[in-house]
Amino acid sequence: MSKHRTYSPEYKAKISIEMLKETNTLSEIGARENISPKQLGNWKREFTENAYRAFSVTKDEKAAKDAALTAAEREQELMAKIGQLTYECDWLKKKYSVFGSDEKGGYAR
Repeated sequence: MSKHRTYSPEYKAKISIEMLKETNTLSEIGARENISPKQLGNWKREFTENAYRAFSVTKDEKAAKDAALTAAEREQELMAKIGQLTYECDWLKKKYSVFGSDEKGGYAR
């Protein structure tokens, strides 16, 4: 039974950058990290093919993403406030029914 290892994207990026610097060969890096040179070559190819994505997000897209996050946070705050107000309203209704009211519509004293 083979041991299948998974690596984080951060780790793969770090190793890919090291390969691009060409200070060590794929074989040397593979021996040190216990990863086959073929796998390292695949990571390097994938890294270079997708490098453009680091620059593909425009300022408008980033602002929209931030606004969506802010809207989501605001919605969460409002839902919490609604829950709090609902609780307080129910509490007041319960207290009102306990103390009752007089015939003029005011609280009984």
